[in-house]
Amino acid sequence: MINMVSSTHFVKNGVPMDRDGVPPAGGGAGERPVRADARRNRARILEAAEAVFAEQGASASTEAVAARAGVAIGTVFRHFPTKPELLKAVVMNLLDRLIAEADAMVGDPDAVAALFEFCGRVMEIGAQNRAVFARLAETGVQVRVGDALTRLRPAVDLLLERAKEAGTVRDDLLPAELVALLAAICQEAITDEWSEPFRQRALTILFDGMRPAAAGESIARATRARR
Repeated sequence: MINMVSSTHFVKNGVPMDRDGVPPAGGGAGERPVRADARRNRARILEAAEAVFAEQGASASTEAVAARAGVAIGTVFRHFPTKPELLKAVVMNLLDRLIAEADAMVGDPDAVAALFEFCGRVMEIGAQNRAVFARLAETGVQVRVGDALTRLRPAVDLLLERAKEAGTVRDDLLPAELVALLAAICQEAITDEWSEPFRQRALTILFDGMRPAAAGESIARATRARR
């Protein structure tokens, strides 16, 4: 039985837990090492799960994840009692990492091409974890790129504004338009299992449409000259 205590903590079997499913440090000297170990194990499990599922598909065994993480199978089940819970956690971890990467791009004022890099990362992460998304869909959980981009909207807005100021994208491109186009392309790439060359081709077409008209014409002329 699980009882809610606050927005960030709950009680499971009489033990207070935080949102990661580990006991929060309560000030006792003996609690902090346990908490740190639990967090490290959770991070190792998620890293291992992402790698194993990418290599073997989402049908890979939990035992394989435990072996890759270097932990006992019981440790995996303490953090993620079911396979769907592990898959969901992998997806949330991916989103957290993408948010951190976007924040780092926003924090670098000299990264005028960061918007294009960000779009490429969204496509890459989606393609690498297609098997996880497909397995979750079988359990009734749909992973939509548009939903993830909604959480990233503040970073997208800032990256787009910076790109406009640098003259690398057209002035009339709206954030909502960029999010809709990127989400549609990436979602289709995941659903139809696009090849890497096809994904890159789709991004190139998207980027050409995002750039100012003069830049697009220059690229077109250069392309024609090579033929």
